[in-house]
Amino acid sequence: MTIQVTINGEARTLDASPDMPLLWALRDELKMTGTKFGCGVGLCGACTVHLNGSAVRSCQTYVGDVEGAEITTIEAVDTREAVALRTAWAELDVPQCGYCQSGQIMQAADLLKATPKPTDADIDAAMDGNVCRCATYHRIRAGIHRAAEILEA
Repeated sequence: MTIQVTINGEARTLDASPDMPLLWALRDELKMTGTKFGCGVGLCGACTVHLNGSAVRSCQTYVGDVEGAEITTIEAVDTREAVALRTAWAELDVPQCGYCQSGQIMQAADLLKATPKPTDADIDAAMDGNVCRCATYHRIRAGIHRAAEILEA
């Protein structure tokens, strides 16, 4: 099946089975490896991308469901929120191993877009489905708060 999508601002044609997870189309077909495979069942958040501006798990989003959609991956996310998050991540040394960080940033950017000044409870609720095996949750939360400060300035 041929699917037309926009990925990172570029019109792309995917020739894939409609039941192929978007994650595999991105990683295997398009060689875009910034979006990570974690659990494969939508529970860890490592595969988070933006679909029409909202965070989704690409392992649970099927190619057949994204016809005409706009997909943004970690390679090209450049919203104000993502830029502030990258700055905060570097300032605070948020990542440890880094494997989950593309999903963390994509989810956090979606949170900051919707809630520019999140509380700890807002952050915990929004980031609940993003797993960090290194348990840097306190640094992730601090990074999101710092990014909110940067955005406010």
